Amino acid sequence: MAAVNHDKNVLIVGASRGLGFAMAEEFIRHGWRVTGTVREEGGNKQFHKLAQEHPGRVRVEGLDICKPEQIGALHDRLSESVFDILFVNAGTTNRDPTQTIGEVSTEEFMHVMLTNALSPMRVIESLEKYVAATGLIGVMSSGQGSITNNTGGQRELYRGTKAALNMFMRSFAARQAGSARAMVVMAPGWIKTDLGGADAPLTVEETIPSLVNVLLKKQDRPGLEYLDYLGRTVPW
Repeated sequence: MAAVNHDKNVLIVGASRGLGFAMAEEFIRHGWRVTGTVREEGGNKQFHKLAQEHPGRVRVEGLDICKPEQIGALHDRLSESVFDILFVNAGTTNRDPTQTIGEVSTEEFMHVMLTNALSPMRVIESLEKYVAATGLIGVMSSGQGSITNNTGGQRELYRGTKAALNMFMRSFAARQAGSARAMVVMAPGWIKTDLGGADAPLTVEETIPSLVNVLLKKQDRPGLEYLDYLGRTVPW
């Protein structure tokens, strides 16, 4: 049975569906209070329903991470908040993931890099002041962001943006050398979601409870790690 702790707060950026929504549900099962951001005010209402089912424990905030002005507005709205965990769950890919990097249009390159690498770091840079001194800051990366493990190519733009995200987190951690905070880039595995597709070998139900447990245990280990959903170290 999950340990219950009603004093703990998590902010999940990108909680409207998929892995972010599943993480929100799992943290609720652990007794945490959850603040989650959703992008489309008039779109997916799944997270809003979750908030209705758990009054006082789930807070909905609007945010498109690719719009700096919305990050600034969220920063102002959260000014009285303190979180034990800030986790940025963001990810997209180009329309044809089989394209080589030379075939990708400039427009798509900029969009995917903005969504997967630059915007998550903008969120962290803006909101890290609201994370407890001994809290955790994490991002949803991918095993495909590992340069060491890239022996087969494919999904080149997506891989490159996640590798960039990993590098930016390394820089962020280096600037906080000696901090008591834990930091993590997570590789969740290839999961059946809108992004992962129907051919993925894993399900949300198989991975997210374990992934959340990895985050909970990581809270006691300061510094940055690159981990998969089973808590195994992924080579950079």
